[in-house]
Amino acid sequence: MAQVRLFPPSAAFVVLVHLVATAYMTGVIWFVQIVHYPLMAGWPHDQFAAWEARHRELTGFVVIPGMLLEAVAVVMLLAFSPRRGSPWLIGAGAVLAVGVWVSTFLIQVPCHDLLSLGWDDRVHARLVGTNWLRTVLWTSRLGIAVAMVAPLLSDEPS
Repeated sequence: MAQVRLFPPSAAFVVLVHLVATAYMTGVIWFVQIVHYPLMAGWPHDQFAAWEARHRELTGFVVIPGMLLEAVAVVMLLAFSPRRGSPWLIGAGAVLAVGVWVSTFLIQVPCHDLLSLGWDDRVHARLVGTNWLRTVLWTSRLGIAVAMVAPLLSDEPS
């Protein structure tokens, strides 16, 4: 039986944490895109500001830890590139992560800010439409994160 050789456990741990955080956030964004954001249109429009405030409060508990863990893992991968890791994958994943954060704070957060004032069909449509960018970015990041795990499973000597 071939012995599986892993690169240093700390690097392997970071790669795995990165995978888990990215997979978690990819699942969250697909749920938000397909289920949650579209359902907002059915919330009571006369009470929408209150619903939006509660949405933001509760969503933070789900999203903030995952995004922060993923960001820390990306920074660690950039700072301490695993010996068997592809610098191109790490770099591409980091660029996509920056895209997620930029989209979040320059597009989606302002949409939520406007929706906090009350229902607006156009703002909601913009939120749902532009959120596809984050959905694609996170899905792409997940592919990269999976590809980064492959060297962990290799039985070739390092």
